[in-house]
Amino acid sequence: MEFDFATPIERRHPDRGQWPSQKWHRYDASILPLWVADMDFRSPPEVIEALQARVDHGVFGYGLVSDSLKRTLCEWSAREYDWPIEPEWQLWLPGVVPALHLASLALTEPDEGVLTITPIYPPFLKVAERTGRLAQQAPLGEPGAPGEPWRLDLEALEAAITPETRLLLWCHPHNPTGRVWRHEELAGLAVLVERHDLLVVSDELHCDLLLDEGAMHRPLAAAFPALAARTITLWAPSKTFNLAGLTAACAVIPDVSLRQRFAESTRGLMPDVNVLGLVAAEVAYAQCEPWRRELIEVLRGHRQALAERVSQWPGVSMSVPQSTYLAWLDLRRAEGLAHREGSPQQVLMEQAGVALSDGADFGWPGFVRLNFGTTAAQLEEALKRLDKVLKG
Repeated sequence: MEFDFATPIERRHPDRGQWPSQKWHRYDASILPLWVADMDFRSPPEVIEALQARVDHGVFGYGLVSDSLKRTLCEWSAREYDWPIEPEWQLWLPGVVPALHLASLALTEPDEGVLTITPIYPPFLKVAERTGRLAQQAPLGEPGAPGEPWRLDLEALEAAITPETRLLLWCHPHNPTGRVWRHEELAGLAVLVERHDLLVVSDELHCDLLLDEGAMHRPLAAAFPALAARTITLWAPSKTFNLAGLTAACAVIPDVSLRQRFAESTRGLMPDVNVLGLVAAEVAYAQCEPWRRELIEVLRGHRQALAERVSQWPGVSMSVPQSTYLAWLDLRRAEGLAHREGSPQQVLMEQAGVALSDGADFGWPGFVRLNFGTTAAQLEEALKRLDKVLKG
């Protein structure tokens, strides 16, 4: 079966109040938006059909997480990650970002530290501040040469850990660099987590879009069973199947005590998952594997097109992302931006008419994040616009 990933979808509606889109309505119509992690593809047809049937029912009262949804996620985990999980380990929530904040409230005290590793997507950097905890950061290791991968710098990570550190917010695969962490890197991380008695929230939101042939995701808690009792794993169908607006995510927590602490923290602070999100999640995981496989092929082609273009931009470098549809570009030495005032993101928006995510928001000024989860035609138009500035 073939799916349509080529036809552009109109997302700037004449009446912005009808179906406003964060991605497409932040900027005016002269700007091509390649910023927030939101693809420009229609969601799988099976999901759309199931949602239409649920809407036709006409009643949108409080819902429950069905046993069939929990079984479906168990089957997905066993098949895709080789990790047998239990239905009772699952806590379904309206979003991964709220879960990060609730984990901080549930698992730490006000005088304890929440550690993040930068660059990292912006909500990570706000968790400690918003929950009244001690913010701590450690940097990743930069690529040694253009095109080489970013690396987990275990020495820098351990140097950032203090007696106050209690919670590590981990991203696996990594947003924004696209790294799929090697087992050896994760093994080093596991040693530090146990040595310093840390709890971990492992955001694995992009784990179902691994782009390298033969790659298979292994959850942190599955790869290192000793960590399972101290780890909350966060999954969602949102990025994989383009369902972010339906706000359905799952915290997988094997340890009963940790699960109870986290569940208690959500009461009164977070609504239940909406009924349409639950429907979409179950259908996505149960029926939409062919769509996902075709999407990955499309994204591989887009990744190649982007890498070829970046190689033509003097002073610009990119570690080819191993997962998802996000690319992390180093523009600190971009010849086309020399002597231009403003951040790279500002210059490219004003001079090229392309909106990217500003690296400063990820903790690393001078970088931008580019979303290539769009149609080939829209990506090519954006790259042509960027050529005019970045080719020098």
